[in-house]
Amino acid sequence: MADKTIPVSDPAVVVPASLEAPNPIQEAPAFLSKKDSRLKEKAESLPLSVASKKLWQKKLRKRVGKHPTRIVNIYNKWTLEFLPLNAWSRGKPPKEITDEFLRCHFTNHPTDMDPRLFPVLLQAAQKFKVRRVDVVSGFRDPKYNLSLRKKGRQVARNSKHTLGHAVDFRLPGIDIDLLHEWARSLKLGGVGFYKHSRFIHVDVGHIRFWNGT
Repeated sequence: MADKTIPVSDPAVVVPASLEAPNPIQEAPAFLSKKDSRLKEKAESLPLSVASKKLWQKKLRKRVGKHPTRIVNIYNKWTLEFLPLNAWSRGKPPKEITDEFLRCHFTNHPTDMDPRLFPVLLQAAQKFKVRRVDVVSGFRDPKYNLSLRKKGRQVARNSKHTLGHAVDFRLPGIDIDLLHEWARSLKLGGVGFYKHSRFIHVDVGHIRFWNGT
């Protein structure tokens, strides 16, 4: 809820003393008992409390009979971070948040991720009606990518991950074959199918398909 601003009189306007309204605070005794102080504070806060109560009642009436907001948790399996989102919202989190969330877990550095990628995660959750999406890989620092190649891992020399143009993910409880077919239907770019590792790769390069392990 936004902070409320209380309007004050223009200091440049001077009101003659004869026209000023009586000031109850100035006329009050210099010292008040604890009881009088409590009564005064309660009386001064009453209008705001009533207004606040009416505002909440209005909001509650609008929600009567409606289902609660459906939350989808995007989970980064490397950083162990969750990003909770409204499953049916057409908006998306600020880019600086998604870039940070999909950062390279090895160097802890983010990059400028392609804005078309993160919405795919939310679309997948909507399509299969799940509450969680597991991110297997987002941005991959070129140094980390090179170290994986030296270890014999299945990563391309010029991986789209090193450019911030790819994301690997899975949906817990959803058949990986179904997720693969759906990803191909997007026609966004490349789609890799890693059946044994149980995740799919989606990037924004030219359309192509391949199978991994």
